[in-house]
Amino acid sequence: MKADMPDNAQDRAAFTYNAAADFFDASPLGFWDYFGRRTIELAAPPNGSRVLDVCCGSGASALPAAEAVGPFGKVIGIDLATQLLDLARTKAVQRQLANIELEVGDMLSMRFPSASFDAVICVFGIFFVPDMAKAVSELWSRVRSGGKLAVTTWGRNFCEPANTGFWRSIKNVRPDLYKGFNPWDRIDNPESLTKILEQGGVPSAKIIAENRLHSISSAKDWWTIVLGSGYRGTIEQLTEAERETVKQANLRFIADGNIAAVETNVLYALATKLPTSKNAKM
Repeated sequence: MKADMPDNAQDRAAFTYNAAADFFDASPLGFWDYFGRRTIELAAPPNGSRVLDVCCGSGASALPAAEAVGPFGKVIGIDLATQLLDLARTKAVQRQLANIELEVGDMLSMRFPSASFDAVICVFGIFFVPDMAKAVSELWSRVRSGGKLAVTTWGRNFCEPANTGFWRSIKNVRPDLYKGFNPWDRIDNPESLTKILEQGGVPSAKIIAENRLHSISSAKDWWTIVLGSGYRGTIEQLTEAERETVKQANLRFIADGNIAAVETNVLYALATKLPTSKNAKM
């Protein structure tokens, strides 16, 4: 059923990922869990520490964080997509993790006081707001002295070569929607990511690039990825007939090209908040 994309950036993200929740945890989208866990490995929150996971989705990074900090630690995960939070809660219960709280929250209006977390994590979420520098500043302000910020975002060539086929299929049926929801492209290289972090008050962040191929076993796998990712926001705006046309075009593109993998390149940004004279007085 055709739906209208909200105008507000945060509402657009919630619309997209609530819609994608039915396929978000499907096996062809295993990259969510891989990159979430990898981010926590790099951030390495100590046992017993407090972690804030912003844009936590269905728990790809929040759940590994809860495992890492142990029963005496605490993880709070926030997201705008209520249906993804429901998935995360179910998995937390299944894994018997009692040290995690999951709630609806917006990174630009968080309820948490300054310097209240040992680590703040944001995986595939910082690009959803127009003013990313402001969002970075909000995240950084919640990191205590000596604590860490970890931001993970998509690198260049997101889901290529299938990405090209997807947007071509959209352009053929609805040119007005062509790349209308593609916010991650704004910081898909180390230079632009570093600049946003610096504008948000984060100095000397370490940027780690990981270039990775994500296997797809069939054309159907690719369509599942479309339905369980940011592409879903575009799909939801199509009529049933348009959606079927786009689906068939994508299936043909993958099959005809014998495409067995897509690029899932990412950038990890890591920064430690060094003690200052001001922080020392707090």
